[in-house]
Amino acid sequence: MAGTPPRRGLHASSPDVRQWTGIAAVAVAVLLLAEFLVRQIMIGPRPELSEKAELVDFMIRTAPWTLTMVMIDAALMAWVIVFLACFRQLITESRHDIDWIAGLAFGAGLVFVGVTLVGDALEAGTALDTIGAPPDPSALRALTEGHTLMFGAIGCILIALVSAASGYMTLASGVLPKWTGRLAYTVAVLNVLAIPTAFGGTNDRALFSAGGVGVALFATFPWLAWVVAVGIVTIRGRRHAAVVQHRGTLEPDRDLDGL
Repeated sequence: MAGTPPRRGLHASSPDVRQWTGIAAVAVAVLLLAEFLVRQIMIGPRPELSEKAELVDFMIRTAPWTLTMVMIDAALMAWVIVFLACFRQLITESRHDIDWIAGLAFGAGLVFVGVTLVGDALEAGTALDTIGAPPDPSALRALTEGHTLMFGAIGCILIALVSAASGYMTLASGVLPKWTGRLAYTVAVLNVLAIPTAFGGTNDRALFSAGGVGVALFATFPWLAWVVAVGIVTIRGRRHAAVVQHRGTLEPDRDLDGL
């Protein structure tokens, strides 16, 4: 009897979720590095919002790089969505009973992406306000104050929820090393601790402020580092499984040769 033909078309096998988890993690790492370099090297620290003349000059000078950074961040968020979908699938394949927790993490992650994209749009608005007409300092200040909280405390609340749910699912399912689950819990705690920065003002040079470096270093960056770590672990696990399967197919042949 002939073997079953491979599935094609609409009935073809789905893409390897572990492979795409790794691809998404690598894309997140590359885009995060690119965004960091643009922000630190090409844009630099922003003047105080009360310094109207300096703020206008800064926005005019950095407008092209601000738009570039926003486009990079939008692409980064798209790959975060891919990662969240892959991570949810990894969990639900192993533990169907915690699918509702996986849905909670996925939904909170999508809201975080949406909030970030709105913040990106507001930040891009500061650049667009300098093109074709004299910029309005009041508009620049309002747009900056709006996206500052979205990138700061609001985002921290959502990341804390995603991280806590991810940590629980990782430890409950066992599909990833336990240290990745503990790392997710640590990221959740760090983001909770960063929430009070909402009351720290808008000076992005200050550590404890709504738009300061503290949120990026101790909240957002650790979560993205966890995303990259999970992606690396899953792609390495996929390769290990492939090697084991390959060896398993070779062992019977060696036994037959010895008979």
